[in-house]
Amino acid sequence: MKYDAVVIGASAGGMQALTAILPLLPADYPLPVVVVQHISPQSDNYMVRYFANLCPMKVKEADEKEPLQPGTIYFAPPNYHLLIEQSRTFSLSTEGRVKFSRPSIDVLFESAADAYCSRLIGIILTGANDDGSRGLQRIKLCGGLTIVQTPGSAEASAMPQAAISLARPDLILPLQGIAEKLVELL
Repeated sequence: MKYDAVVIGASAGGMQALTAILPLLPADYPLPVVVVQHISPQSDNYMVRYFANLCPMKVKEADEKEPLQPGTIYFAPPNYHLLIEQSRTFSLSTEGRVKFSRPSIDVLFESAADAYCSRLIGIILTGANDDGSRGLQRIKLCGGLTIVQTPGSAEASAMPQAAISLARPDLILPLQGIAEKLVELL
């Protein structure tokens, strides 16, 4: 297998976009899937509960120093940046917001690119800012596979458009195409 992990970033409209992708991944999906969805700092773990009821894969909130496991979807906790260390464990940070967000997509993607290099799949979905474009560019520079949701299919097209402009992704796909590609690659 060519890849070891998947990272996904979403903002405005992300709940619907993630609902079109994550439930289609089978229970025995062989990679960890790590998601940063821009959420309120006071948010509870609604997204984790929602997707745990919807997805065949195990779904949980990422914990400090937890090793990434295949067949698991991890969500960044509210008000924490989520990073992946070289040891392929999670690290949580309360450092300042990046592009007005904590968790930040760029922070996750850049740390994941450093940990996984060419064995990483990075995906940018709908959103109303440019968070994630620098991180997706880093994934591409490290030789990973980069995928962006087609801006026309996004509830908010700014984030996909920024990622396309800066990172020049390998694939630009509608949501259904993203889910199909994730299964097809493995």
